[in-house]
Amino acid sequence: MINLILLGLPGAGKGTQSERLVDKYHLAHISTGDMFREAMAKKTPVGLEAKSYIDKGNLVPDEVTAKLVEERLQKPDTEQGYILDGFPRTTVQAEMLEKITKKLGKELTNVISIDVQEDELVKRLSARYMCRTCGATYNKLFKPTKVEGTCDRCGGHDFYQREDDKPEVVRNRLQVNEKMNAPLKDFYQKKGLLTSIDGEQTPDEVWADVDKVFSK
Repeated sequence: MINLILLGLPGAGKGTQSERLVDKYHLAHISTGDMFREAMAKKTPVGLEAKSYIDKGNLVPDEVTAKLVEERLQKPDTEQGYILDGFPRTTVQAEMLEKITKKLGKELTNVISIDVQEDELVKRLSARYMCRTCGATYNKLFKPTKVEGTCDRCGGHDFYQREDDKPEVVRNRLQVNEKMNAPLKDFYQKKGLLTSIDGEQTPDEVWADVDKVFSK
């Protein structure tokens, strides 16, 4: 049984590793964003409660998010294990999660942190650019256009970078995320659940290290 949280800053490669874990170990991938959307679409009591905050532009309180997570963890697809994505974000939420998982008999087995230096993340995230004509997204490092200066999709030549992909904005976003991430890593380190992995390797090398944690 694998019940897992993946930690890591934006650009660290959590999405890539989540997909591989889901494929190999048949885990339920639980994203808080997806949970909110589904609960609101189905008009469940917790979904409606969350919607009342979102509609006013307010943050959803921890208690409501925790109720939603508890509801989701009771679904049959979590019986073989799960990956939590986007929750917990704070130690208060981590303590709430501990109570929920104990109650349901689905306690966490692992917390993996994919660690990448800030400068490398800035490089990765600020390498993104878009075609102004059709909106296709490219990345100078991982996914450049096939012909330099020409959009693969529409043949346009006019590219731009979104404001939130500019290096100074990216750096600020990473620092905010790091402030939230550090206490969580400490929390799970003390519980003996945390494994840190070097995220500056290739995706295949990162996967080999992630998989090693579970194939022991």
